[in-house]
Amino acid sequence: MSTLAGKARSPGYADGSGTATLFDDPTSVACDATGNLYVTDTWSATIRKITPAGEVTTVAGTAGSMGSADGKRAEARFYFPIGIACDTAGNLYVTDAGNYTIRKITPGGDVTTLAGKAGDSGSTDGNAAEARFQQARAIACDAAGNLYVADSGSDTIRRMTPAGEVTTLAGKHSSIGSTDGSGAAARFDFPTGIVCDATGDLYVSDSQNHTIRKITLSH
Repeated sequence: MSTLAGKARSPGYADGSGTATLFDDPTSVACDATGNLYVTDTWSATIRKITPAGEVTTVAGTAGSMGSADGKRAEARFYFPIGIACDTAGNLYVTDAGNYTIRKITPGGDVTTLAGKAGDSGSTDGNAAEARFQQARAIACDAAGNLYVADSGSDTIRRMTPAGEVTTLAGKHSSIGSTDGSGAAARFDFPTGIVCDATGDLYVSDSQNHTIRKITLSH
């Protein structure tokens, strides 16, 4: 066990190398094909990058400046970013929980809002900006470019296609439980983590049920 970046019990914000860097409530981590790590630094409202050598830089957002603006790198604003995923092309996807939106960051640093509307929570399915999220906390990406979101506030698992269509894959809005089943018959209680395996099946950390759930999509 070793510390790659940051300093224990020293919250703050500083880019740099190794333990000279500071984070403020880093919540989720994703890894790209070349071994770089990407971190949602939640309380600093930024997305950070850690190279395999431990060099930390800010990919998007400005520390201490919360908001919902799209833009390039430091021009963009986030409001409690929590979940993060990386696709095979190096694009990042972030659950911007305080804005109730899903954001995309290209390898060039351009930040756009993929789905949801800043400041407007809900559980509506629909295309891109028509969709609403209650409290999206975790996100995963499959090989076909579909995104899967653990929408903790609505106790559901949502899917977003590459065309931007958002649907509820499993669970029912604000219907808490632990029932196994298909689609809307299943119940969750504050799902907070999600990952996709090589076959396309999903695994969900169902936090308040203290369980790990599997959603079978491959057959």
